[in-house]
This record gives sequence, structure tokens and C-alpha cells, in this order.
Amino acid sequence: MEYVAYTLAVFVVVTAVATALLRDVLAAIVIFGAYSLGMALLYTLLLAPDVGLTEAVIGAGVTTLLLLLTIAKTVRPSGDRTIERIDPRALFACGALAVVFGLTLPGLPAVGDPNAPIVSYDAVTGHYLTQSYAETGVENTVTAVLAAYRGFDTFGEATVVFAAGVAALVVLRREVLT
Repeated sequence: MEYVAYTLAVFVVVTAVATALLRDVLAAIVIFGAYSLGMALLYTLLLAPDVGLTEAVIGAGVTTLLLLLTIAKTVRPSGDRTIERIDPRALFACGALAVVFGLTLPGLPAVGDPNAPIVSYDAVTGHYLTQSYAETGVENTVTAVLAAYRGFDTFGEATVVFAAGVAALVVLRREVLT
């Protein structure tokens, strides 16, 4: 399982770099869709299926579709270069940031580690795990946290996603009618 996570992480980094460097818009959009799908799988593997599902639907699905529809309605520029030239200073800055992030990884607890700070901090986590059903009547603790304890926040997020969906449908319908 660990090798799958590392393979997905390498895949995500490679597709992110390819998306940034490709000059062909269609190729960049397709690679970006693959990147989003890789992130969705990585989130799911890291035990965050709600985030993975959101990334799959919004990132790999809706965003890729909207970008493809956009270039279908525009003229693709013809260029002799297929890959963007890399500024050495930007490459150095990105490399330095990657090294700093890489040095912090050994300090993080393993996924599912029972001694991780958030798991062993019983004041908050223990309260949610032991009291959520009694306080909310919802059997699933994650659902209880999202729907009851963070209800206003979740409602706000759902409202934003709904508004974005309606706006996209209005724009697409307007484009179809013209």
C-alpha cells in the first residue's frame, strides 16, 4: 500500500510539472485532468474519501469539461514550441521549496498512527467520538461533525457549489442558444 501512495505522489508531481510546462492548451488540459484524478486517488488512499470524491467531480470532471468547452469555442494558437522555457531562478526556487517540504515529511506521523497528536488529544477527538451520537442522533461521526457541529460551514460550502453549478449551467445554456 505504501508503494501505491509513493507512485501516486510521483505521478501527481510529474503531471503538475507537465501541465505547467506544456504550451499546447489541449495537452495541458488533458494532463491537468489526469493530475486531478491522481489527486483524487491519493486523497482516497489517505483516508479522505470525501475530499477525493470532491476532487474527482470538480477537478477531474467539471473543470476539465469546462476547459475543454472553452478551447472548443476559441482558436488554438499554433506555436513552434511545445514546452515552455524554464527560468533557472524559478526552477531553483521551486527546488528549494521542494527540499524544505521534503525535510518536513519525516516529522509527520504515519497515516493511521494511534500516537498521532490529533488522535491522542482526547479533549476534542474523544469528545466527538464518544458524544456525537448522544448529542446529534447521527451514527456516523464524520457526518455528525459535518452536518451538526459544522452545519453552518457545510451549508455555506454547499451554497457556493450550488451557485457555481447554476452559473455554469446558465453560461452553457446561453452559449448553446446563440
